[in-house]
Amino acid sequence: MPAHGPEKHPTTTELDARYSSALNPRPGAADVTATDWAEALRQLAGAEIFWASTVRADGRLHVTPVIAAWHDGALYFSTGPDEQKAKNLAHDGHCALTTGGNSLTGGFDLVIEGTARPVSDPAALEEVITAYETKYGPHMTSTEGTFHGMGDAIRKGDAVVFGLPPSTAYGFGRDNGVYTHTRWTF
Repeated sequence: MPAHGPEKHPTTTELDARYSSALNPRPGAADVTATDWAEALRQLAGAEIFWASTVRADGRLHVTPVIAAWHDGALYFSTGPDEQKAKNLAHDGHCALTTGGNSLTGGFDLVIEGTARPVSDPAALEEVITAYETKYGPHMTSTEGTFHGMGDAIRKGDAVVFGLPPSTAYGFGRDNGVYTHTRWTF
C-alpha cells in the first residue's frame, strides 16, 4: 500500500512466560510456545469487529467498535470526519485496535498498537475499499448490506480511512486452560 510501504514482518516474536501457562503447568501447557505471526494474520483476516482505542485532546481514552481489514502490512479502518475518533487521531495518531472473544477457556485475542495515519491517495483508497469488500462481502456490496455505500463515502471524503501499521502487537491465546501471551515487535 503506497500509504505505508511494503509489508513488514515482526523483527522479534516472544512468548511472555509470566502470562502464559509455562509458569502454571497443567496438561498440555508444558510445550507452550509463542504464536507465529502467520496465525495472527489468519485471525485478523477472520475477525469482523475491532475496538479502536484513541486518545482525546484532554488525555482521556475513547474506545469504539469499528470494522477493519488487513492489507499490505497495516490494519485499515474508517470513520466519519466529525466523529470522536477522527478528532482524536487528528491531534494524536497513537492508536490500538483489538479483537477477539470473551471466553475464558477458548479463543485468541489480538492487540495491534501503532500510529494511525489518514490515507488520502486515491489509488490506496481503492485498494482499501477492495480489501473491505473482499473481507465483508455482502455487508458492503449488497444494497441491503449494513455498510453498503461505504466505498462511495470513502471516495467522496464522507468517511476518512486510517492505516495502522503495527509497531507492536500482542496475542493472547486460550485453549481449555492453556494460555499463551505472545509479543511481536516490528
